[in-house]
Amino acid sequence: MQKNVLQEFHDAIVDMMSQSGNKNILETTIVEGYNSDKERKLLQWGENNGVKTRLEIAYVKGAGRGAIATEDLKVGDTALEIPTSLIIVEELVQADMYHALEKFEGISSETMLLLWSMKERHNGDSQFKIYFDTLPEEFHTGLSFGIDAMMVLDGTLLLDEITAAKEHLHAQYDDLFPALCEDHPDIFPPELYTWEHFLWACELWYSNSMKIKFPDGKLRTCLIPIAGFLNHSLDPHVVHYGRVDSATNTLKFRLSRPCNAGQECCLSYGNFSSSHLITFYGFVPQGDNLYDVIPLDIDAAQDDFTEGSSISNWTTHMVRATWLSHNRNIFYYGLPSPFLDCLRRARSPMPHTKDLLPENLKNEIEILEDLRAICDDMMDNLGDADLDDRKNTNWDVKLAIKFKDIQRSIVSSVLTSCYCGLKLVKDELSKCLAEDTPGSKQI
Repeated sequence: MQKNVLQEFHDAIVDMMSQSGNKNILETTIVEGYNSDKERKLLQWGENNGVKTRLEIAYVKGAGRGAIATEDLKVGDTALEIPTSLIIVEELVQADMYHALEKFEGISSETMLLLWSMKERHNGDSQFKIYFDTLPEEFHTGLSFGIDAMMVLDGTLLLDEITAAKEHLHAQYDDLFPALCEDHPDIFPPELYTWEHFLWACELWYSNSMKIKFPDGKLRTCLIPIAGFLNHSLDPHVVHYGRVDSATNTLKFRLSRPCNAGQECCLSYGNFSSSHLITFYGFVPQGDNLYDVIPLDIDAAQDDFTEGSSISNWTTHMVRATWLSHNRNIFYYGLPSPFLDCLRRARSPMPHTKDLLPENLKNEIEILEDLRAICDDMMDNLGDADLDDRKNTNWDVKLAIKFKDIQRSIVSSVLTSCYCGLKLVKDELSKCLAEDTPGSKQI
């Protein structure tokens, strides 16, 4: 009886997951005529070496190369299974390279693998030659944005993120080169370790690597041939894939929602904002990203900070689009409560209640006016959407404009909430004042 109850419970949960997944199906449009010989060779190489797959590689409109289900897959089915022998891990770094890098204090295994891949990419006898042959000559991530795209991003959080990431990579490269090439030219040939090759390898590892836990308990950053074709989605089919199955010594990509034959099978890269996905992966996901935010700096009184905390005159809050909230009532307006409380404290240090009292409503009008002024300034800084160079065919400019459109839409939603909130509060305040006025009530 216990077994039957658990089976019924299991079936009910799977059915609910299937129904929920079917509501979020995105149309997959395959681009015909794309030459996928290299990808087919990689799949064949994988299958010859123990890979089990129910996917094929095709060019998907709006997403580039993607993994397409060859049959109907249910919740719990394994779409892809890869033996650990085909996973690129730190143990592949040759002994001579490892010893040459030991003198660099604090160098990570990820950096060692990055340097290994720069050389292995050109190794005709590499075990992973077929995999490297499928990789693009250029990765179109934010790290490769040109001057025009960076100018489009002026006044955005993404500009700061890309600039900081580039500065970090330049500093990392300067720490390693040309010292390594001069001390060990046989291990680090100068022609293979240019800045351009270094940036290519960084983009490869940022956009394609996965963190995997192995049976020994160690978490490793890896490149996984074939699995790299699984694109990111806000409604992924595969969610949990970060642990090697100790019984089979393979990495299994199991489905958490159904994927029909001919549909692109996607996984989740993580809970990332579009700014992060552009910087390190080079795309904006389809749909409403819950992690897309705008930073709002609010002047906060120092009394708000407890003893022992760092004192600052400013507090930054990350605010997402208000259309994602269901509470548009007075005191909420589709905005996060901690952010609104911060605005209230900035106006008055006195404790605030959510009672519909005239003094509270007057304070609400003031904070909504303050917020409206802040967002008006932000919209001015983002510029007019009609002035963006949308005819520019450069991939980076197009991506930068997409990001600015996302930022504008979030700020616009906050402004709309301010206007709607002001109307609500003013109407409620009029009612309160009318009730308090002598003779306003009928006898």
